[in-house]
Amino acid sequence: MINYKTKEEIAVMKESCQLAAEVLIMIEPYVKPGVTTERLNQICHDYIVSKGAVPSPLNYRGFPKSICTSVNEEICHGIPSDRKLRNGDIVNLDITTYLKGFHGDTSRTFFVGSPRKKAEKLVEVCKEALQRGIEVVKPGAKLGDIGASIQSFAEGHGYSIVREFCGHGIGNEFHEEPQILHYGNFGEGLEIKEGMVFTIEPMVNLGKPDLKILADKWTAVTLDGQISAQFEHTLYVTDTGVDVMTRLDGKTKF
Repeated sequence: MINYKTKEEIAVMKESCQLAAEVLIMIEPYVKPGVTTERLNQICHDYIVSKGAVPSPLNYRGFPKSICTSVNEEICHGIPSDRKLRNGDIVNLDITTYLKGFHGDTSRTFFVGSPRKKAEKLVEVCKEALQRGIEVVKPGAKLGDIGASIQSFAEGHGYSIVREFCGHGIGNEFHEEPQILHYGNFGEGLEIKEGMVFTIEPMVNLGKPDLKILADKWTAVTLDGQISAQFEHTLYVTDTGVDVMTRLDGKTKF
């Protein structure tokens, strides 16, 4: 069942979404060669808690950390550790905050030091694929329009879309209905209606879409070892279009 949000609920939820966006901006200067993903986790944790919020991933279904840090071939759900980032790496930081009864969810892929050309192109295409998905969101459109827009753009550049993970409804619960696939066909799926709130979070691979889950039971990696990028926003469907609630005007870089 889809939990449609009222304008009053959205006003409160947007505070959590904006906080999650702030965390991604705050952490950027720390993403550099030599830093550990655990250090990034701790900085984000401390910032979130200092704002009176809770990091949603911490202890969620047993996840042991406050953010997800997915490096290079790691697609998503990477667990922060003593791994040091190296020049040329890419790393996705997935931030979800819980504030005043609502979750806000966003993620961004960062370059560590000087990006490699193939990584630079992949990340830019993934970022634009998310934007293409956002642009079709409005009342009367179909959920399939989102996936079709993302898939056609990413595959048109020779990349592949991960299919095992998807966007999701969000609100009082971390994961709600509906599921938002990042592939599909125009004109198919549920009708998008005012009051829906969900994430779009495409994972785009340099190589093939196949993946495996590591022994930690969380980290998803590409089967062929090629790099993967991801970007994510939380969206509210308005009466005329969409409000990207995890975007800070003039500050957010995607």
